[in-house]
Amino acid sequence: MTKKEIVLQIANESGLKQVDVKLVVQRTLDIIVEALATAETVELRNFGIFKVKSRRGRTGRNPRTGVTVPVPPKKVAVFKPGLIMKQKVK
Repeated sequence: MTKKEIVLQIANESGLKQVDVKLVVQRTLDIIVEALATAETVELRNFGIFKVKSRRGRTGRNPRTGVTVPVPPKKVAVFKPGLIMKQKVK
């Protein structure tokens, strides 16, 4: 499902204009990204938790040449589904 399909479904079910729904959906996603960029945790009850996790550096290997290369530490966004989502997806 794409963002456009989500907007269409919400607009059809709520009777709101697609333009207005698109603005709300996009702003919601922007706020989540902004919060993650500042290492905040975003908790949406009954849906899940978005948070930033630090990965430590390691030694990797180039599969083409076999040469070992250092992989620097980095931060990644992770999502942990909530209980209701787990039950419905199961």
